Amino acid sequence: MKIDVLTLFPEMFEGVFSSSILGKARDKGIVELNTVNFRNYANNKHNTVDDYPYGGGGGMVLKPEPIFGAVEDLPFVADAEGVPVKPRVILLCPQGETFTQKKAEELSTEQHLVFICGHYEGYDERIRQYLVTDELSVGDYVLTGGELPAMVVIDSVVRLLPGVLGNEMSAVTDSFSTGLLEYPHYTRPAKFRDWEVPDMLLSGHHENVRKWRARESLIRTLERRPDLLEGREFSKQEKAWLAEWEKEKAAKAKQAE
Repeated sequence: MKIDVLTLFPEMFEGVFSSSILGKARDKGIVELNTVNFRNYANNKHNTVDDYPYGGGGGMVLKPEPIFGAVEDLPFVADAEGVPVKPRVILLCPQGETFTQKKAEELSTEQHLVFICGHYEGYDERIRQYLVTDELSVGDYVLTGGELPAMVVIDSVVRLLPGVLGNEMSAVTDSFSTGLLEYPHYTRPAKFRDWEVPDMLLSGHHENVRKWRARESLIRTLERRPDLLEGREFSKQEKAWLAEWEKEKAAKAKQAE
């Protein structure tokens, strides 16, 4: 995969792109990570990339020329037959679709992604209308620019690429990948300050461990993110686990009285 990031602050990505999982994926040649300072594509002697909004109002708006020029100057990835592949051009903005694991999985199948990191009051609307393929938001809050959201999305996408993680099952069992939050994890020591690892995880019985994890994943989701279960069709086993959990919860409440 090739990933290009259009930004006014390419230095912000130097540490992120060279460290941890992203750095290893880059070193292995699994992903090509590039930054482009779109100020270099400004068409005026002062290299200005923003201007006052038509109609008045506070703040400045990013001009279309530098953004279009930077994207159109990018070398596109070619398919097996040598035909250039049109990239997904992603705008990071609060108005965009909320980024999810499902979206990360979708983007991980692409060959070329381009991220546009904005600043100031916003973008000239023609960038949205005629250049961008996706608009993404990482949450219902506002940041000073699109660099941090771009880093979040890129990290989430790259870790899904084959060969990036040491254990390929890690991404498959992550929270949200199954529609549920992930089950609890434990490691050595088996007993720490009188807190013990559940016996089931020490049993060595793989099928029972799998069932325990599935049940805990379901219960944790119900307790912490019940919205994720809306519209879910529960299996017979899941219904039984939920009934058990209700009984356990009622017993604990009675003991607390």
